[in-house]
Amino acid sequence: MNRLTNPRAGHRLFRAMLFATLAAAASPLLRADQWTAPTREELSMTSIPEVPGAAAVYLNKEETTEDKLHAWSIYVRLKVLTEKGKDYANVELKYGSSNSGGGYTVGDIAGRTIHPDGTIIPFTGKPYEKLIEKTKGYEGYKYMAKVFTLPDVEVGSIIEYRYSIRYDDNYYMSPDWYIQSELFLRKGRYVWKPTSAQLVHRSAGGREQLTSAIGWFPVLPAGAEVKQTRLPATGFDQGQIILELNVHDVPPAPKEEYMPPISAFTYRVLFYYSPYRSGEEFWKSEGKFWSKDTDKFIGPGAKVTASVHELTAPSDTADQKLRKLYAAVMQLENTDFTREHEKVEDKAAGLREVHNTDDILERKRGSSDQLAELFIAMARAAGMKAYAFAVTNRDRSIFTNAYLSLGQLDDIVAVVNVDGKEQYFDPGSRYCPYGHLEWKHSFAAGLRQVEGGTTVTETSGEPYTASRIQRVANLTMDEHGEVTGTVRMTYMGAPAVIWRHRSLSGDQASLERQLRTSVEHLLPGGMEVQVASIDKLTSYEEPLTVTFNVKGPIGAPTGKRLLIPGDIFVSNEKAAFPHEKREIPVYFDYNHMVQDAVRIHLPASIKVESMPTAEKQQFEKFALYNLTTESAPDSVTVRRDFVLGEFTFLQKEYPGLRAFYNKMETKDQESVVLTASPVASAVKPAGSAN
Repeated sequence: MNRLTNPRAGHRLFRAMLFATLAAAASPLLRADQWTAPTREELSMTSIPEVPGAAAVYLNKEETTEDKLHAWSIYVRLKVLTEKGKDYANVELKYGSSNSGGGYTVGDIAGRTIHPDGTIIPFTGKPYEKLIEKTKGYEGYKYMAKVFTLPDVEVGSIIEYRYSIRYDDNYYMSPDWYIQSELFLRKGRYVWKPTSAQLVHRSAGGREQLTSAIGWFPVLPAGAEVKQTRLPATGFDQGQIILELNVHDVPPAPKEEYMPPISAFTYRVLFYYSPYRSGEEFWKSEGKFWSKDTDKFIGPGAKVTASVHELTAPSDTADQKLRKLYAAVMQLENTDFTREHEKVEDKAAGLREVHNTDDILERKRGSSDQLAELFIAMARAAGMKAYAFAVTNRDRSIFTNAYLSLGQLDDIVAVVNVDGKEQYFDPGSRYCPYGHLEWKHSFAAGLRQVEGGTTVTETSGEPYTASRIQRVANLTMDEHGEVTGTVRMTYMGAPAVIWRHRSLSGDQASLERQLRTSVEHLLPGGMEVQVASIDKLTSYEEPLTVTFNVKGPIGAPTGKRLLIPGDIFVSNEKAAFPHEKREIPVYFDYNHMVQDAVRIHLPASIKVESMPTAEKQQFEKFALYNLTTESAPDSVTVRRDFVLGEFTFLQKEYPGLRAFYNKMETKDQESVVLTASPVASAVKPAGSAN
């Protein structure tokens, strides 16, 4: 669906800003008796050769958009092939709902189940409504779902269902056709019958333009294309335009290790209404009005200016001023991480509606985008050039210049000119350190303000040294081969922000449980792990350090020998890239480094027989691995450093990357070999009782 968005709203708006000059009367879209008779081949089908072991297959999918009815109709036929495929009988039809109108309604639901012998069981139940998410930043908007289960589904069944989604008669919504899913699609048909009415396109900033032009951004399999036809004209009717796409034998969406946001690579067609003739014209014009609207909100106003004068001193350098302002914004409540405040509460507190950054400062709270804009306002009030930059979050999608919609923009970051050099800041990301960007905002493209206008560009990146995890184990082994001691995890940069954000979504107990589980997954099985302390959890400028008390067996006995992992933190790791070939680029969330140090103190009765040899490996300038070991009469020490300098690798780079990982993983599995003297007790098998 075409969604024209003001990124300041904190969430993509869910109403397209396209108003009809005339409202159309709705009529029923669907008939429950419009079903497809199954073929003999479909009834007897037990698998599909294109995807061996597939749980199910889409036999047909149809989607029709009728602008005159302000609705979409969807029809699905699916064959269940395995026990797991029976899960597709549980259907969730998601939609948006708004207290103020303009949301969607789902109706005309009908369905049936067909057994392999041709027996038909109609769906006679009643769907129920389920709240999925109450959206922050757009008051009264909720994600809902109509939920129902098709009857008596078994392996070999064909399930069919159809439904309609309607929206407000005052709007026209262009469709998005998502062709590829988790299942193989035998046949798909997608149709849009656009309105011939003159529409009003509301641009960023509220500017209105007449338009009837339609554009689309396609990513389609070879040979597939959107076809445009026009029905014969009759009288004053110029003839209905029909846009249609027919596809067949569409493979499932790629599912590989370390994938980019899948929405950027699946087959799809994204439509939009637009009065613009080119992408350059769209981004220049829409950017101009978005920037004007954003500046109107930012200001700065009198309250922000007065606050800046109180927070800073005339003798402060630009950097010192910005650090003080950044710290002040970080102290405010970020409502994207807290409960939603109702209008009644604000009214009781004497707070008016939010119109500008003065209002955000007065409330001492705001959404992520509002806090970013407040920081920009403060920087401007301090006499610096500061700009808003709306980006597409890399954890969700990748910005597409050819897709003419502001709806693909998610969050705002700040760009400030500090002593002649532009720096990026992320005050809207809770606990993000000064002068850094949250990983999903780094190397992210979007629309930013520049002197005299806007431009489409990309944010700066973070060096691998900015995001580090240090894992230190100090353990003491007894004569039975069990160890006790501490594990200290130190998180910096992206890993620290991730854990700090998790701490905001639950209580202390849930955070400790998540931390404990994360370490249990690293260490050899059977070890007991308890959180001893969490330090600097809210000190966003400092590393986050978590100390664990650990106890248990770490190795496997073989006679008089005990084999223990060289690095206990990678003992459970599986092959990162088991497949020889790669269809899409490799994508890590962010470049980073991991530094391990493991020291095990040994009893007098246990000696070191052999240690892994030192090794250093490098994959061009992209990745580095270094392992060193040392032994003493009473201890062994293993140090391992891993550096990932890039986070995206093209298919042509995959063989080299895979070879590097394979060598590293092979080396990681080498063991320290210990031997017990005859005086010592027999080494206990892992998990044995005392």
